Amino acid sequence: MSEKAPIEATVEHQQDKQRFVIPVDGHEAVLEYRLNGQHIDFNRTFVPDELRGKGLAERLVRHGLKWAKAQDFEIEASCWYVRKFLK
Repeated sequence: MSEKAPIEATVEHQQDKQRFVIPVDGHEAVLEYRLNGQHIDFNRTFVPDELRGKGLAERLVRHGLKWAKAQDFEIEASCWYVRKFLK
């Protein structure tokens, strides 16, 4: 079994779509959110099978939370994965 190398792709913030994305080889790891005034709800993370186990979801969540804190948003997570980072 081959070692899974870390992926050095950049996190892209697609504000018009309310999501953060890491594109890799035609696939996308995604963190979606909903903005309502100063309130943000991180509602979905998705990593395709081809990209799992490489730490992409964690990178997306840490990036998204850092951005939301910098914007001084009131942060909530209806996504179970993001909730783990808010404890």
